[in-house]
Amino acid sequence: MIDHEVFMHRCVELAKKGSGFVAPNPMVGSVLVYEGRIIGEGWHKKFGGPHAEVNCLQSVLPEDRHLITESTLYVSLEPCSHEGKTPPCTGLILKHGIKKVVVGCEDPFPEVSGSGICFLRENGVDVKVGVLEDLCRQLNCRFITFHQKHRPYVILKWAQTADGFIGTGTSKRLYISNEVTNKLVHKWRSEEASILVGTNTAMFDNPLLTARWGNQPQPVRIVLDRSLKLRKDLRIFTEGESKVMVLNELHEKEQSNISYVLLQKGQSLTAAILNTCYKQGLQSVLVEGGQKLLQAFLDEGVWDEVRIITAVKVFAKTGIASPGFGSQNLKDEFTLQGDRIQIYLRSTV
Repeated sequence: MIDHEVFMHRCVELAKKGSGFVAPNPMVGSVLVYEGRIIGEGWHKKFGGPHAEVNCLQSVLPEDRHLITESTLYVSLEPCSHEGKTPPCTGLILKHGIKKVVVGCEDPFPEVSGSGICFLRENGVDVKVGVLEDLCRQLNCRFITFHQKHRPYVILKWAQTADGFIGTGTSKRLYISNEVTNKLVHKWRSEEASILVGTNTAMFDNPLLTARWGNQPQPVRIVLDRSLKLRKDLRIFTEGESKVMVLNELHEKEQSNISYVLLQKGQSLTAAILNTCYKQGLQSVLVEGGQKLLQAFLDEGVWDEVRIITAVKVFAKTGIASPGFGSQNLKDEFTLQGDRIQIYLRSTV
């Protein structure tokens, strides 16, 4: 008996290779299996490029191509049935005479959302849906949150001392995490569409907010500056080529790679921020702000992940306390050279 989960796990592994390169498209992996043997595999590598199913079928060796019609196609996300930047994958499946398709989860995108599965079934394809569904949905939690909740996926991140402080409360910066942990943070940045900090963090820490990790695309750098009081010589304005978005309440304008965007009035601060990000097409935001900004998201319950770095050997004794957060839904915990990293997941998508 064929274990569908084994091949769907491989689809998920392949899909992850597209992290940082395929947004705003979802990450998708696909394998083609003949009598328990993978004869083709592929993933969506780049936005606007061929989809996973296309790359999978193209990877089949000449000596195995006659097996395609007798093989089962596995794909982590429902094959598309609409014409976008590339032709619909459902048509490609029919063209190759594939009779069995196993799907991890349905596509939440309104133009697909079950129509691809329905189209294949109407054309005689045996389609099995829901293999490792939770894992496949979590793989694209950003994409799904964006299309179903009409807001970006929100990750709150902070570093704290062993006695629970995140800053000094003065112009003097408090260095908490070690070099290895800092590299992890840059990797995290490279995986998200945007990074957000508040006015005080930008002013006192003067961060660059780029992702110094491999050759990944850079996230949009967002700074909350409601009254536009930040100095123009800060690194976020003078260094780096990636886009900077200044959320404010005074005006809108474009200036080189800097966009000044008006926050919508009549909403809470977090709602205004997330609505603006949604309109800008940003599927995720990593909030690296100070205590007030982080606490605002926590208090309003608008978050999907919390990532806490604790330097277990560093004590501050005084300063700005870390946000109030009760331990709940711990997803992962590990240590990097004395820093404890805890990742909390609010809920599955």
